[in-house]
Amino acid sequence: MNLADLQGDFRAMLAASAPVAGVPAGPGRAVYQNNYRAQLVGCLEESYPQLRTFIGEEAFLHAAATHIKRSPPHAWTLDAYADDFCDTLQALFPDNPDLHELAWIEHALSQAFIGPDAAPAAAEALAATDWEHARLTLTPTLQLRIATTNAADLWFALRDGSGNVEGEMLPAPGGLLVWRRGFVSCLRALDAIEFAALTQVQRDGSFAGLCALLVERVGEEQGIASAGAMLADWLGSELITGVENE
Repeated sequence: MNLADLQGDFRAMLAASAPVAGVPAGPGRAVYQNNYRAQLVGCLEESYPQLRTFIGEEAFLHAAATHIKRSPPHAWTLDAYADDFCDTLQALFPDNPDLHELAWIEHALSQAFIGPDAAPAAAEALAATDWEHARLTLTPTLQLRIATTNAADLWFALRDGSGNVEGEMLPAPGGLLVWRRGFVSCLRALDAIEFAALTQVQRDGSFAGLCALLVERVGEEQGIASAGAMLADWLGSELITGVENE
């Protein structure tokens, strides 16, 4: 047996609940297995604290154990082990979109916190902007997802220690927005129009394209007014890091 084979057998032993050929039995093996699993469960617990509270300890540990069996660590840092936990949750709980969206929120918030820095657009840079040809740059920590449930309300309630909010479907799909402002990861629920607007800007950055989208959705007068209001809000929220003329 060469070293690669021995390492492969040892990794298989760590994830398996049954003996693995090539790895001697004994108390030392149980120590390695327990330490391996405990570290990975701890990583998931730290990465998804609100989800753990929401679904309960037993269900969370079952999901964590399933994930450990199907997904070995894949990066140099243990923090990355939480990256594909959402895939396991979707396989285990296919009929619980509130759970999926809550898990996405927790992962997106942690990714935003460690994302690249980018200074917000300076107010003085806007004075000379030709808005018909302006291109907006959004913060690199911005993440968007369609929302079908009240997962944002759930996350805030769980964070604040309130058990008064239950998962439910939204009357109409909206969106979830996560980004980092300074040193704080932020979450916001979006209506369908603002979600479409931010998705448009994220795709091509064109302010004229944003205006055209909103005019198509809500009419000329309200669309232009909405574009200005959204621009002001996004600047104030530090979502925009650059405004340039094409």
